[in-house]
Amino acid sequence: MGEIVLTPTERLVDTNGVTLKVTEAGEHGNPVVVLAHGFPELAYSWRHQIPALAAAGYHVLAPDQRGYGGSSRPEGIDAYNIVELTADIAGLLDDVGAERAVLVGHDWGSPVATNFPLFYPERAAAVAALSVPPIPRASAPPTQIWRKIFGDNFFYILYFQEPGVADAALGADVRESMRRMIALEGFGGPPESMVDRPLPPLPDWITADEFEPYVQAFTETGFTGPLNWYRNFDRNWELTDPASGRTQAQTIDVPVLFLAGAADPVLSFTPRDRVRDVATGDYREVLLDGAGHWLQQERPDEVNTVLLEFLGGLK
Repeated sequence: MGEIVLTPTERLVDTNGVTLKVTEAGEHGNPVVVLAHGFPELAYSWRHQIPALAAAGYHVLAPDQRGYGGSSRPEGIDAYNIVELTADIAGLLDDVGAERAVLVGHDWGSPVATNFPLFYPERAAAVAALSVPPIPRASAPPTQIWRKIFGDNFFYILYFQEPGVADAALGADVRESMRRMIALEGFGGPPESMVDRPLPPLPDWITADEFEPYVQAFTETGFTGPLNWYRNFDRNWELTDPASGRTQAQTIDVPVLFLAGAADPVLSFTPRDRVRDVATGDYREVLLDGAGHWLQQERPDEVNTVLLEFLGGLK
């Protein structure tokens, strides 16, 4: 019998040239589930899922991904490309001696989870993508497409592209920035446009005590590392070109779950009409009525039920 740890613990793991702070629970030797958070989140964002999955018999690994929280923050923008992000996850599997794992990602963690089987097809047992569906490689660099779509209108991903700009604006008042982003208000316009708007209340799914770890973490680390993920969209497009030879597979042939809130505004610019172009194995889609973007925190019981049902159905 391996070591049984149902109460989550934290440790540092050296992987792929960085050190990741990892929240871990469950019995070593059990099937591994990796939980990959998004922006602006932390491993802490999975606090409702980690003990539930461990109690159900899984070995759970939830890292603060590179650039976040207690993990390394490389300086170069290109250090946050999809090749490095997926290699970080592969290194976590090596650390616990696991050949394969189920990848569960939310928001930016979803592209990490859905790209992992393309780079490491033999190491992915299944994929669960929360809030962002599996998306085929675009026909052109993503920022070019978005500039044509949005023109002079504000789109937060394009606003994030210029190094230093959003970093400074979001970091000027971390508490206010986090409040507005959690309320999804902070993605509707640049921070200067929010000056005269009252600060939104915390949503009812997060308490003041639960909010504090985010404020503390981003006050300590700033936003540059996380924003650098966004600055690699075009680079990731190049790196996933089949002609580059970097990917080992072109589609995901293991089971895929897409789980999202029906009221999530992200669905408006992440269409699902071509999901079967990339998810060629078993595919299931679940939309939770009335749920928004921060799904695993907003609807933890429902998310846990769907995830455990998906995991339990794997061969």
